[in-house]
Amino acid sequence: MKEGEILKERIYVFTSGELKREGNTLCFVSETGKRFLPIAETGEIYAFGEISLNKKLLEFLSSNEITLHFFNYYGYYIGSFYPREHYNSGYMTLHQAEHYLNQKTRLELASKFVSGAIENMIKNLKYYNSRGCDLENPINKMQETQPNLQVVGVDKLMALEGQAREEYYTAFNQIIKNPEYHYTKRTRRPPQSRLDSLISFGNSLLYTTVLGEIYKTHLDPRIGFLHTTNFRKFTLNLDVAEVFKPLIVDRVIFTLTNKNMLTPSNFMKELDGVLLNEKGRKTFVEEYEKKLQTTITHKTLKRKVSYHRLIRMELYKIEKHLIGEQSYTPYTAEW
Repeated sequence: MKEGEILKERIYVFTSGELKREGNTLCFVSETGKRFLPIAETGEIYAFGEISLNKKLLEFLSSNEITLHFFNYYGYYIGSFYPREHYNSGYMTLHQAEHYLNQKTRLELASKFVSGAIENMIKNLKYYNSRGCDLENPINKMQETQPNLQVVGVDKLMALEGQAREEYYTAFNQIIKNPEYHYTKRTRRPPQSRLDSLISFGNSLLYTTVLGEIYKTHLDPRIGFLHTTNFRKFTLNLDVAEVFKPLIVDRVIFTLTNKNMLTPSNFMKELDGVLLNEKGRKTFVEEYEKKLQTTITHKTLKRKVSYHRLIRMELYKIEKHLIGEQSYTPYTAEW
């Protein structure tokens, strides 16, 4: 992390109302009254409720480098407003594009994202295996995947990652004690089970968190390496999120389910699927925030570092890799 740099807070807004500038601060006005948001401490706003705003507010957010993320009624991410101009770097974008267009350099980075993801999945399984869950078989199968990651083609790499993740998700049934959250198969948009709804919502939060951190670097979120760059969506945040899903999203899910922090009333049947309702999303977000603020002792830095800070540090490592300063090594859990 750059010396003296401060990671600002994320603000989550679930109710409907008006977000506006009042004096030199942010103010959210709803039926319950006014809530003032300290401008100097706010880095991102996650809007789940119906929010009205105007151009003056957007100018204020931009001048204070605050990103505003929008989610729809069902909790799906739909877009962001961000002050991009301050961080633009044609130099870095050119290096990203060069690494993407070269099959060898693209595959090198893509394989490291997958390697880091699988290693962190294995770390989760080993943790619970040491606490009485019988997970030796999935651990061994996933470890067998690692030597095969230096393959020809990103499509084959993603197929190997998908196989490992299927083995991993199946092992959730040993970790999660409540059978109502047991895994059968992965379903999306809409998720068909409570567990799928938790995975989808958690992944969506993490994709957005990583995206918000990318905006604060010189990297371009549109150019990923594992996920194919196209005309429609961001991909670099999806790449980086793969490394952190097991350490952040999955461990939040284990906590919520094993501590019975969610009940059937926290879910709703919508869009021919199962989704978290507003109360369920609030409960998830609270635990997600706790996890982001959780600190670990970084082996190299010899000091406490939060998971939120680790994400930004990961992006700086990718920048160094792209400009040839230092080869990228994905973060893996040290416990």
